[in-house]
Amino acid sequence: MELAHFCSTSRVVIVAGKGGVGKTTVTATLAVAAARTGQSVLIVEVEGKSGLATAFNRPALGYEEQDLAPGIRGRTLTPDAALRDWLESNGLKRISKRLVQTGALDVIATAVPGMKDILVLGKVKSLEQARAADLIIVDAPAAGHALTFLTSARGLLDAVAVGPVRKQAADVVEMLSDPARCQVLLVTLPEETPVNEAVDTAFAIEDRVGVHLGPVVVNSCYPELALTAASATAAAAQADAELVGVFVSDHEAADLAAAAAFRAERTTIQLAQADRLAQRLPLPQIRLPFVFTSEIGFREIEILADAFTSGLAEV
Repeated sequence: MELAHFCSTSRVVIVAGKGGVGKTTVTATLAVAAARTGQSVLIVEVEGKSGLATAFNRPALGYEEQDLAPGIRGRTLTPDAALRDWLESNGLKRISKRLVQTGALDVIATAVPGMKDILVLGKVKSLEQARAADLIIVDAPAAGHALTFLTSARGLLDAVAVGPVRKQAADVVEMLSDPARCQVLLVTLPEETPVNEAVDTAFAIEDRVGVHLGPVVVNSCYPELALTAASATAAAAQADAELVGVFVSDHEAADLAAAAAFRAERTTIQLAQADRLAQRLPLPQIRLPFVFTSEIGFREIEILADAFTSGLAEV
């Protein structure tokens, strides 16, 4: 699949996954890849984390949009700010100011279960309808909250019979269930627990939300090497050192052999878990490489964007 085609399939892509799998990194990666096709991209952060802005070497995001890179903008969305926007757009600006001053805004936002999620998704829906960007990428909450985040609209449809809240919920459900408007991109690691959770999340999203699932991004995959745990010996390490004219002691050779055996074993485990994911969840996979740096900056995001583009081409 060509990158430009993928980025134009849905106007909103919700990136979801278990905490710690690199969901925010994948969000930035997709944004950079999409911007390369000439599309304008808006990243929406819904949990107020600072990792996304750091990936672009920019200050923390706020409610107002800010430029992150050529063709890429970013902002945060909070329930309180979304509710204030909704009130003002419905001619209730004075009331919204009073609610902010008295602190009652949070009480209203939490009065109805799922209301906070509806407020945020409703704002995303408004941005999508207003064509705020060619592609809107939502950095969703971690997997547990992601389910309630995505299912809250249908829950409110069952709980509320009439009124503006029901209309907002109906509009959100309509967006989520339309593949031309929205899809979910699941992110996982090639490890047992994240794979299990990704499978469970995928089936729950399909059954309870009806949203279209895109390819699964398997993050932090070690590149395959012509190496096995059995071949990672001290003698082999010393032989390789001699080939390049470097002296290593017996102790150093043993350490190198142990590191090589660990790397080979981890690679075998990762491949097995990625294959298990493919068997349990019949969706295309995009495997992104492990980045051997202490921090993820824009340079690393560009490398991952290259890998994302190549992986998508194989889908």
